[in-house]
Amino acid sequence: MFKRDGHIHTPFCPHGSKDAMEEYVERLITLGYTHATFTEHAPLPKDFIDPAPERDSAMHVGQMEDYLNEIDRLKRKYGDRIVIFAGLEVDYIEGYEAGTKELLEKYGPSLDDCILSVHFLKKDGVWYCLDYSEEIFGRMTEAYGGVDAVHEEYYRAVLSSIHSDLGLYKPKRIGHMTLANKFQKLYPTTRSFSKDISGILQAILTNGMELDYNGAGIIKPHCGESYPPEPVIRQAYGMGIPIVYGSDAHTVSGLDQGRSRMTFL
Repeated sequence: MFKRDGHIHTPFCPHGSKDAMEEYVERLITLGYTHATFTEHAPLPKDFIDPAPERDSAMHVGQMEDYLNEIDRLKRKYGDRIVIFAGLEVDYIEGYEAGTKELLEKYGPSLDDCILSVHFLKKDGVWYCLDYSEEIFGRMTEAYGGVDAVHEEYYRAVLSSIHSDLGLYKPKRIGHMTLANKFQKLYPTTRSFSKDISGILQAILTNGMELDYNGAGIIKPHCGESYPPEPVIRQAYGMGIPIVYGSDAHTVSGLDQGRSRMTFL
């Protein structure tokens, strides 16, 4: 039976665990997965300063060769038991497209399957990491003048990412497209964003992209639902958009998270 996890992090993630990649593979096999993609946070553009307090959002560019070599080793060792893809979770950062494109052109030939995500938003010259903490999200609501305005900006950036020119190796899957909901129980919106979401889904379809069906939000205490939630998945499914489950695991124990509560898998 085909079973895929298309969004997995590794010990190369500065804000993850040090669980060995081989431990991930062994656990995936035990859970019955037939296909898996390692999608470590891609190195950020060299002229972009990571706004996370610990500056630990992404892998350092000097680690890329070791990361890819380890995936190649695992492909060879486990190739008869599970299909492993080399990937990255690439940040779309407005104004830094050239640096992102440069990275993809360099490493794209070694990559099989990548995700394009938005984590960083800019307001009045200040960059914020949207999902870093409830405190930072609270600061964002103050800077933007409300929760709704943060969501509006997030969805606008996601739409821009779909239309962006990142070259031949641009990722084909949009990551956790409702990540702005991570703290929704603390910071609820006052209106629906279904129109924004529908526009994003149409752009995904038009551009021949896929949708990351991310289980991480289900276990987040202030979210309690997948990214995106089931009604959006139903809409995407009805449109014929390819949907790929992603655990977004940053530890071995995080593999398979949320899956039992997710439909259309």
